[in-house]
Amino acid sequence: MKIIISPAKKMKREEVLPPEGLPVFTERAEQLMRHLKSLPYGALKELLQCNDSIAALNFERYQKMELHGQLSPAILSYEGIQYQYMSPHILDRQSLDYVQKHVRILSGFYGILKPFDGIVPYRLEMQAKLETLFCRNLYDFWQDSIYQELVREDKTILNLASVEYSKVVSRYCKADEHFITCTFGQWQDGTVKEKGVYVKMARGEMVRFLAERNITKPEGAKAFDRLGYRYQESLSDTTHYVFVATGKGTK
Repeated sequence: MKIIISPAKKMKREEVLPPEGLPVFTERAEQLMRHLKSLPYGALKELLQCNDSIAALNFERYQKMELHGQLSPAILSYEGIQYQYMSPHILDRQSLDYVQKHVRILSGFYGILKPFDGIVPYRLEMQAKLETLFCRNLYDFWQDSIYQELVREDKTILNLASVEYSKVVSRYCKADEHFITCTFGQWQDGTVKEKGVYVKMARGEMVRFLAERNITKPEGAKAFDRLGYRYQESLSDTTHYVFVATGKGTK
């Protein structure tokens, strides 16, 4: 089983643990890097759809970027809510080995990452309107290469990524591949509603739950019971696991 997750916008360099090799698509990331380095500040800001301080930070990052030095493990480099709740810094060695084997981070810049691949801080969302001489957008740039790399070793995928990222895999899946999406929501007006920040929290907790229990089959995810969530069999099927939070988990 492979578990796919989204990256986070906010990043840092982290030297607590060393990286273990380079991302599989480093050469392709270098092609993107060269283009992003060539953009003037205003064009980069428009592409990233961010404020001046974030644009300035990332303009400087791209101007100085080098993909083979000052690297840190991907799993420790992202700072978003999902990663805070995943808490990779407190996982024991066995759990870290689990995430290295089973978790894959989807990335607009790097394509696909193993948790201990060495990366540098960047900002480039998969849905960014990047139009160049070599691609219409990032979905066109990556096409099915992320999917092919993901299913090369395993045809069972537990999807904890957002739609913007997961569709670089799901749109190519074949009948003999098992693609299961997890939904985390709360009851509202008789239906299950997803709320962004709580979904990110739950996805991070789910990764940590799976790692701490060394769960290697998707059915094991049904036991997830953190943040007040419970698996809802009546709302789920073989390709969609629904978890609903009540009480404290909704606050």
